[in-house]
Amino acid sequence: MITPTAMAAPHASFSSQPSAISLQKAALRRRMLAVRASQDPTAGATLADNVLRDLSLEPGSAIAGVWPFGDEIDLRPLWHALHERGHTILLPETTPRGEILIFRVWHPGCPMRAERFGTQCPEGPAGTPALIFVPLLAFDRAGHRLGYGGGYYDRTLAAHPGVPALGFGYAAQEVPAVPAEPHDRKLDAIYTEYETVLLRNEEAAITP
Repeated sequence: MITPTAMAAPHASFSSQPSAISLQKAALRRRMLAVRASQDPTAGATLADNVLRDLSLEPGSAIAGVWPFGDEIDLRPLWHALHERGHTILLPETTPRGEILIFRVWHPGCPMRAERFGTQCPEGPAGTPALIFVPLLAFDRAGHRLGYGGGYYDRTLAAHPGVPALGFGYAAQEVPAVPAEPHDRKLDAIYTEYETVLLRNEEAAITP
């Protein structure tokens, strides 16, 4: 089985002298992969309940998510619930290195194809998200997230500057501070199985 560690390797930026922050991120990734592996992926049903309770959505809006990968919390209950409410669900296609993600329409029972690194993608048409759920290995209360190191979501969020970015993960993935760089976009909210953490939109509901 291909693990998230293997996924990051082909896309990381390599140099003869890694920066101090790159070393900090690499060490935190190793630690948080172990933390996440000890969690219960079925907690995704509870996380889904938190999203459905707290997130204000325009009727029929298109929502980008992810298919569960490795030890990620399983949000398939959320995608099914939102689909039943009339929303368009989009899941990412793993594009070549250096490109942004393409989001394709998913619906229950649609054909899925295997992609690089062990991910899966629906065979539906491409769509444009009104908001994006972003996977992570670690997060902090300032809204910083630690990804796998490939830069896919950094590039994709930069290409959708007005689209809310919503992190999701286990509560155990919270750390005091994630090493951050200037290009790292902060999340607008973070959902765990225990709570909703509002960040940049504290005074208003997040609506696409």
